[in-house]
Amino acid sequence: MPRWRYFAQDALTGAILQSALPLSDVEFGNELNGPGSFSATLAPRWAKANVDSLMPGSALIYAEASGQLRWGGLLWDASPEDGAYKLEAAGWSSYLTKRHDAHGELNGRGPYVFQDPCLIIRDIWAYAQEQPDGNLGVVVDATTSNAQAGTPAEPWHSYWYEKPALGDLVDDLVSEDGAPQYTNACSYQANGSIQRRLVLGYPRLGARRNDISFTTGINIIDSPPISYSGDDFANTIIATGSGEGTATRFAVDSVRDGRLRMESVLELPTVNGNDVLGRRAAAERKARQIMGEVTQITVRDHPAAPLGSWQIGDDVRIAVHNQWVSYTGWARITADSYKPSDSPDQAVLTLARADSFHYGSENS
Repeated sequence: MPRWRYFAQDALTGAILQSALPLSDVEFGNELNGPGSFSATLAPRWAKANVDSLMPGSALIYAEASGQLRWGGLLWDASPEDGAYKLEAAGWSSYLTKRHDAHGELNGRGPYVFQDPCLIIRDIWAYAQEQPDGNLGVVVDATTSNAQAGTPAEPWHSYWYEKPALGDLVDDLVSEDGAPQYTNACSYQANGSIQRRLVLGYPRLGARRNDISFTTGINIIDSPPISYSGDDFANTIIATGSGEGTATRFAVDSVRDGRLRMESVLELPTVNGNDVLGRRAAAERKARQIMGEVTQITVRDHPAAPLGSWQIGDDVRIAVHNQWVSYTGWARITADSYKPSDSPDQAVLTLARADSFHYGSENS
């Protein structure tokens, strides 16, 4: 079992504030297109004597196992609660929720027309970190994509008078189907320093994994429910693309499958081709016809999938067998949460149906 260590670092200087934090009830993890989270309880006696060294908004918290960094982020809250001293932190991207474009157009970098969202995300971080005392030291991947933001008629803008939060700008850029995706990460470098990283993925984050799997009775330790939702089911998709009024691109994909006709509307305002719109409608219909989904599992360390062997965004094989159902399918890991305080070590994986995601440019 890995040996866990938690430590704190000054966000500006990089100085180590505390090399070994006595924490309990620890839980942390990363997520797809979000900052992830960290929570823990600090030993009360230690907190009383050292609380000044853990200032929210100034300290970074890390979790290390067997010499490998598993999580890092910015401390946001430190407070007593029912006789315990609670810590709450979030990953690097949470910093952008407290930063705004005070110059407009990211200090002259915008506006953007037909620009790769990956480049705009890098520009957002560059703008944030070039301001006085704003350099968190986050490195953004050099990933490129075929997605586009802004058109000649409607350029991508960031107006200073709207005071946009930089985090909202990033969220908007990754919110569309076929957009780049991100998560947060950190690692030790060869010189002993710590790299804080925003991982960008395109056409997707993660990969389909045939080398790991999760099965009840083997490495799934709970009995997860299988949800079957009539609200999510559809055998007819009505899709709309670019254009307005009667000039709107339109496609319908429907099958007669012996069930009551159920329709769902798919709005894709950036899709310009009827062929692409038809393919997207067909893919959506096939995904919605399949019922049954596992949304969360608790797993233990096992050779079938050692803890930490997956990445956020990976597709993994899930097999759940109990007195109610026998289910096997592919699911995508959208978040993970480690619980080192449990014995043995465990992790909770948040999942979504793998076939519910569309990757790549909508016009490809």
